Amino acid sequence: MKILVFGALNIDYTYSVDHFVQKGETISSSELSVFSGGKGLNQAIAFSKAGANVYQAGCIGTDGKVLLSTLEEAGVNTSYVHVSQEYRSGNAIIQNDKEGDNCIILYGGSNQEIKKEYVDEVLSHFAEGDYIVLQNEINEMSYIIERAKEVGMVVVLNPSPMDEKVFTFPLACVDYLILNEVEACQLLDIPSEDYNEGEILVSLHEKFPNMKIVLTLGSLGSRYLDNEETVNQSCYKVKAVDTTAAGDTYTGYFIASVIQNKSVKEAMDIASKASAIAVGRKGASSSIPTYNEVIRS
Repeated sequence: MKILVFGALNIDYTYSVDHFVQKGETISSSELSVFSGGKGLNQAIAFSKAGANVYQAGCIGTDGKVLLSTLEEAGVNTSYVHVSQEYRSGNAIIQNDKEGDNCIILYGGSNQEIKKEYVDEVLSHFAEGDYIVLQNEINEMSYIIERAKEVGMVVVLNPSPMDEKVFTFPLACVDYLILNEVEACQLLDIPSEDYNEGEILVSLHEKFPNMKIVLTLGSLGSRYLDNEETVNQSCYKVKAVDTTAAGDTYTGYFIASVIQNKSVKEAMDIASKASAIAVGRKGASSSIPTYNEVIRS
């Protein structure tokens, strides 16, 4: 069984600030760090560090060779990454405040230049029962989901960043939906300030009855629901330094654990430990722990 993470690869510019910049305000940054990131890259590295056999697909520019090096050093197969000669790599401008929270501006760059022919070529190397893991930072998402389902792959969707495009995706083809409470409220079209995590999970299940749903809730932990079971998982409390890769780490470790035949409860516990370690470190992909670190924690 193979895992394909088809998603964005970004160069992340992370600015350490006292608080997030406001409209009309100019602030100084105490530090600038440059990391390899993008939700696709982060999740692929999380899978690899969790011990999974993972392949990366996506598009970078000629300025993004460092992204390939980061993936390869982490043990990710990069055979299917396309290098564009026309477009620069995607990047992210990240503000990281003193509480460890962040806000992010994305520039799609080559991530938005995915071609259908490229999708077909990549998916020709995968078969029924393989997993494909997707986010919402690249174009041609609907086509990728439809073609992956035709191949017989298990489709995992993390609809982040959540926007109106997600509503056009063939969501009936999705097997696993992994999202946070804000994204869930947007998907259900309800005010985020009024949410109740239990009600949200039930509402998602009613809307998507054939999906296995994981709802991540930050300091409140995470919840899982499918047609057979409901599982609650508390979080592991740590001093947050940078939350950029928390969700991606959780996604990679959870699905990798499921594929390794661990129970949903075990998978959620391992994923929660891994994401807790990640938020205690700076950076995106560089903050993701190894499996041995997670087990020892």
